[in-house]
Amino acid sequence: MRTDLPTAIDALRAALATKPGRPPREPGALPKPREGTKQEAVLALLRRPEGATVAQVAEATGWAQHTVRGFFAGLKKKGIEVTVLERVRQVGPNKEGARGSYSVYAVTD
Repeated sequence: MRTDLPTAIDALRAALATKPGRPPREPGALPKPREGTKQEAVLALLRRPEGATVAQVAEATGWAQHTVRGFFAGLKKKGIEVTVLERVRQVGPNKEGARGSYSVYAVTD
């Protein structure tokens, strides 16, 4: 049997007890993303008055477009509402059809 194990466990418990915790959040307040993260960058893009397209978010983060749409769905689960400001459909002569179409998204706080 190891005799130093109880000493190590006690030292670990003491170290964890002295670690400062997070300050409590106000009831109903949304969690804030850590600074300098991609999540924070995406939310900054979506909070602009003009909003952002999936392509703009994908370019800013390096994510694939389906990842951006999945991130938007995850925001909804966290209580952050993502709305469509504008849908631009480009169809007709000299247009690319569905490939030229896009939507502009924004966060409503």
